Amino acid sequence: MGVISWRLQTRRLVLEAINLSLQGLMLIKPKVFKDHRGFFLESFQQSLYEKLGILCPFVQDNHSFSRQGCIRGMHFQSCPGQAKIIRVAVGKIYDVAVDIRPHSATYGQWEAVILDDQTHQQFFIPIGFAHGFCVLSPEAHVLYKVSTPYDPKYEKGFRWDDPNVNIKWPVEYPVISERDQQAPFLHEIGQLEGKIK
Repeated sequence: MGVISWRLQTRRLVLEAINLSLQGLMLIKPKVFKDHRGFFLESFQQSLYEKLGILCPFVQDNHSFSRQGCIRGMHFQSCPGQAKIIRVAVGKIYDVAVDIRPHSATYGQWEAVILDDQTHQQFFIPIGFAHGFCVLSPEAHVLYKVSTPYDPKYEKGFRWDDPNVNIKWPVEYPVISERDQQAPFLHEIGQLEGKIK
């Protein structure tokens, strides 16, 4: 698909967005206003994000704290699916999305971006992708908006080190939860058609 970028501008805000190589993924770069006191940014404005083509409503905000070397992933919600906007308030992460749309030409392929508390970039991940991240800084506070509430009945995941997906994680000795360590491989999850659209 290639990388395409554009800018949206109002009187106070310039918002830049880049379409990444896997269709639907987007890197969002909000304008950060800095001075001797610190900085200010608008982390979300619905009308502007709609102009970028992000039309899903966001109904829940989540906050996770993790330490260096931690990998969380690869997670998704199967029904009705869950779009996300990820950003980092403190620290730095390697953020990954894997295409799990059943009929996608890029099924099983992954893309990664760096998110941190310096650039304040955001990663939009639509429904049909699994998500995970690795903490690169001593600690990280990760904030994400989701389009549907968490529902444990539809919580799914696959192995962070699935050899068929082959994500190149930038850590030699990752810290992994027992649940993520025991997750199935992607091909073992079963038929997702009709659950992920």
